[in-house]
Amino acid sequence: MAEGSLLSAELKLAGRLDGRFFALLQGIADTGSINKAARVAGYSYKGAWMVLETASNLARAPLLHTATGGARGGGTRLTEAALALLQCWRQLQQAHDGFLREQDAWLMQQPALAGTLRRMAMKTTARNQFAGTLVEVAIGPVSAQATLTLAGGQAITATMTSAAARSLALKKGQEAIALVKASAVVLVADFAGYKLSARNQLAGTVSRIEKGAVSSLVALTLPGGAVVTASVTNDAVSALALAVGQPATAVFKAYSVMLAVAAG
Repeated sequence: MAEGSLLSAELKLAGRLDGRFFALLQGIADTGSINKAARVAGYSYKGAWMVLETASNLARAPLLHTATGGARGGGTRLTEAALALLQCWRQLQQAHDGFLREQDAWLMQQPALAGTLRRMAMKTTARNQFAGTLVEVAIGPVSAQATLTLAGGQAITATMTSAAARSLALKKGQEAIALVKASAVVLVADFAGYKLSARNQLAGTVSRIEKGAVSSLVALTLPGGAVVTASVTNDAVSALALAVGQPATAVFKAYSVMLAVAAG
């Protein structure tokens, strides 16, 4: 499917013959060489032979006709059984792509659903991703600040360059996604009467602790259901005596927040 589509699906025949296998068959048809076809389809020479032999055994009919030597130097061509299989794949692939395009067009006509799916479709290494609405955008000569609210009412503020804010065409009322790396989040279990300069301070309850060899991922559930994840050392978890059910506050600076908005 084209870039930006909301749907994707892999077509397979018999649960194992996928696009890569048929690319191998097509490569053999085009080049007359298993070695060349294997490189095109991403197989090793040995791997290509293995998958072809397995498919031939299951089909109970040879898929390849191989000639060695001779005036033309030999070569490999597809049998009638293989050509029929390849033609079947082409027709099914065309119908499959058409079906996905139709369903994608239908999804695009469901604004709320399409918006949700598009937010989920973004791939990023940032552990924390929060969808919200911009309620404040202030663009100065050099820097800019934008604040979005989450469904639970919490506010997240991001600081960026003015050029970045103009490039994103940020404006009040716009939907946006705030991205925050787990390593940028500091957990505070007790402020002990002090105030912190960090703009973003989200209070919640520890809901999950995943301990690793050196560090832990600590999940904090906010009122409304949003979850903030922090990556902290195991020593810090022990020092703070963090435990599931304990109240804590996720703290991160505004410049640690990246904003994403829909293109166009």
